[in-house]
Amino acid sequence: MKVNAIFAFSDNYIWAIEIDDKYIIIDPGEAEPVFEFLKDKAPEAILLTHKHSDHVGGVDEIVKKYGAVKVYGPSETEKYNDITLKGGDEFSVLGETFKVMDTPGHTREHISYLLNDKLFCGDALFLAGCGRVFTGDYEAAYDTMQKFNSLDEDIYAYPAHEYSYYNLKFTMEYRPNEDVKKELERVKELREKDEITLPTTIKKEKLINPFMRAKDLEDFTELRKAKDRF
Repeated sequence: MKVNAIFAFSDNYIWAIEIDDKYIIIDPGEAEPVFEFLKDKAPEAILLTHKHSDHVGGVDEIVKKYGAVKVYGPSETEKYNDITLKGGDEFSVLGETFKVMDTPGHTREHISYLLNDKLFCGDALFLAGCGRVFTGDYEAAYDTMQKFNSLDEDIYAYPAHEYSYYNLKFTMEYRPNEDVKKELERVKELREKDEITLPTTIKKEKLINPFMRAKDLEDFTELRKAKDRF
């Protein structure tokens, strides 16, 4: 199994899980980069984490081109879904079992997908960050961070955006430590070469992510509002 990054827009990643030369596409905000990546191969499935256009905008074109592509997603992407999911659900594609986590806050019905030691978390979790709380439900977003905190530390997380550098710049100002400093140096070097900084790991995020390190809901809310102004 291999996870490929397909670049979209200015900073999106569409993840393509490769299993025996077959593909599962996650959050295709654009269709054309997916077409360029797949060439003449049809994807087996599309997995959606939430409703924002930079995550679902390419679905219709992909389905139109390839035909029988099964789309999985939360209730907020129901107009695209063949199968609608919620936290606690499990399903199999290409012989692999995905577990679904409810991860709201960024949107009300945001979900994440856990495949063995790989977490596809959309905009719920970033390297050293989390998604804007567009719902205004900071408690739900905080609870989502606690769910990520409870995962096995060896899990690799695949967020949907390249926000690492600015997240770490914020963290150095508001929650600095030596691990954050080292990670900022690593990320800066990679971005100067226009290279990807992901995936991250749950173990790393417990050390560097200010939102996973927040001591309580009030602390989380203050940090998130500060990040919105940063």
